[in-house]
Amino acid sequence: MAKKQMKLGAFINLPGQHVASWRYEGTESDRFLELDYLVELAKIAERGKFDTIFFADVFGTPIAENSPSGIKLDPLIIIAALAAVTKKIGLTATLTTTYNEPFQVARRFAAIDHLSGGRAAWNVVTSNNNFESLLFGKEKHLAHAERYERAEEFLEVVKKLWFSIDRDALVIDKERGQFLRSEKVNPVNHAGKWFKVQGTLDAPSTPQGHPVIVQAGSSEAGKELAAKSAEVIFTAWQTLEDAQKFYRDVKGRLAKYGRKNEDLKIMPGVFITVAKTEEEAISKRKQLNGYILPETGLAYLTAFLGIDVRGYDPNDPIPQENAEIEDKTNPQIRASIVRGIAERENLKTLRELYEHIAGARGHREIVGTPEQIADQLEEWFLNDGADGFNIMPPTFPEGFKDIVELVIPELQRRGLFRTEYEGNTLRENLGLAVPQNPNTRQSQNV
Repeated sequence: MAKKQMKLGAFINLPGQHVASWRYEGTESDRFLELDYLVELAKIAERGKFDTIFFADVFGTPIAENSPSGIKLDPLIIIAALAAVTKKIGLTATLTTTYNEPFQVARRFAAIDHLSGGRAAWNVVTSNNNFESLLFGKEKHLAHAERYERAEEFLEVVKKLWFSIDRDALVIDKERGQFLRSEKVNPVNHAGKWFKVQGTLDAPSTPQGHPVIVQAGSSEAGKELAAKSAEVIFTAWQTLEDAQKFYRDVKGRLAKYGRKNEDLKIMPGVFITVAKTEEEAISKRKQLNGYILPETGLAYLTAFLGIDVRGYDPNDPIPQENAEIEDKTNPQIRASIVRGIAERENLKTLRELYEHIAGARGHREIVGTPEQIADQLEEWFLNDGADGFNIMPPTFPEGFKDIVELVIPELQRRGLFRTEYEGNTLRENLGLAVPQNPNTRQSQNV
C-alpha cells in the first residue's frame, strides 16, 4: 500500500511574504508587476511539484510610502496568463462573494479551467476589510453573518451555472448540422434571498467538472461553509493540538452534507525559513526582521489586533484591551490567534509581537534545516493536523527557491511528497473526485 502523501500549495504574495521582504537584497522587488517574473515563479513551483500556486487578494489596503502592501495585480488575470506557460500545476485565485455577482465569477473561472485543461481553483472569501465597501459605493460593509449567508447562496448559484450546460452537450456534427444536444442544457431558475438568476452559462462544464473550491476561514460560519461546499480549506493554527481540534471539527461536519473525509483537504499556512544549518536560518529571519521600520510594524500589527497602535512606541507593552467591534457577529479569529502567540511566546512589547508575526501573519512559522522543517510538517500530517500545507516563503525568488531545493527533496526522500504529478488536472493531483452534474443524476433517476 502506497504511503499517503501531503498536498502542498505555494502561497505567492509579492514582493514577499515577510512585511519587510521588499527591502531584502535578494528580493526582486521591482519585478512583481512583470509577467516574466510571475512566469519564473510559477515554473519554480511546478519544478517543485506543488499542487497549486495560490494568490490571495484584498481590496482597500491603505497605500503607504514605506510599504508595498496596497499595490498588487488582479489574481484572476495572473492565473489566466500563467495557464499558458505551465503544464500541471494548479492555479488558485481569490475572489470575494461580497463584491461580485455569481454569473461573472462562474464565467471567468470556467474559462480559465477550460483554457488550462482543468487546473483552476477559486479561493472563496467574503471580504474582511471594512474599507472594501467604499470602493464599491457602499457606505457600510455587510455584517460577518450576512456575508457568509450571501456566500453560501452565491456558491449555490455558481455551481448551478457551471452545470447548466453538460460537458458532453457539444456534438459538433457538421454533416447533420447539430452543434449540441438541447436535452443536455439545463437553464438556471434561481430565486433566493440574495440572488435571482435565470439562464445558462455560455460554456459547458469544465474538464474537472467545475473548478476546485478553496475556502479560507476558521469562524463557525466559515467551518460550516467549508463542510458544505469547500474542497480545500486554508486555515491558520499555531499548535498541533489546535490544528487537530479544527481538523476533527470540520471533517466531522462533512457527513451531514453527504460528503466523505477525502472530499475536503485541510491545508494550514506555514511560513518557512530554511537553510543548511539552523544558525543560518535563524540569521536569515533576524536579518529580515531588522528591515522592519517601526511605523510599518505598528501599522501591520494594528490590522491584526484591531486596535490602533500606530502612535505607540514599539517598546510599549502590548495593550491588553480588546478592540471595540461594531459587528457582533464577527468572531475576530485572527486577533485571538495573534494574542495567543504573544501569551504562549511570552512576548511583552509591540516590537516583539510584530517581529514574531511579520512573515507568518498568525500562521505557523518554522525556522531551521530541511530535516527540522520536514520533521514538523510530518508530525502534523501523520497525526491528523493537516492533509497538507500552504507554504509561505519569506522572500521571492530566493526564499522560495530555498524551499524547493532544500525542503521538497527531504519530503520526497521520506516518501511524504510526490516526485511526479499524478495527473493533468488539479483534482487528479489533489485526489479529489470529479463532481457529477446534478441534472444528469436527476435524469438518470427518473
